[in-house]
Amino acid sequence: MWILLLVPFIGLLWVPFYNFQEPALFGFPFFYWYQLAWVPISSLLIWLVYRRRARGESP
Repeated sequence: MWILLLVPFIGLLWVPFYNFQEPALFGFPFFYWYQLAWVPISSLLIWLVYRRRARGESP
């Protein structure tokens, strides 16, 4: 389940994937809101991994 923690890293690592002006969201270029969207997504993934770990597993 810990492999989910690599998803945000990979999603933000390849900059040419999101280095665009359009589509804009509320006046923010895609470059900025794509990165900002990963903040709650990453938090959710960290929470999911934390909840799925075994009780005896060290944090």
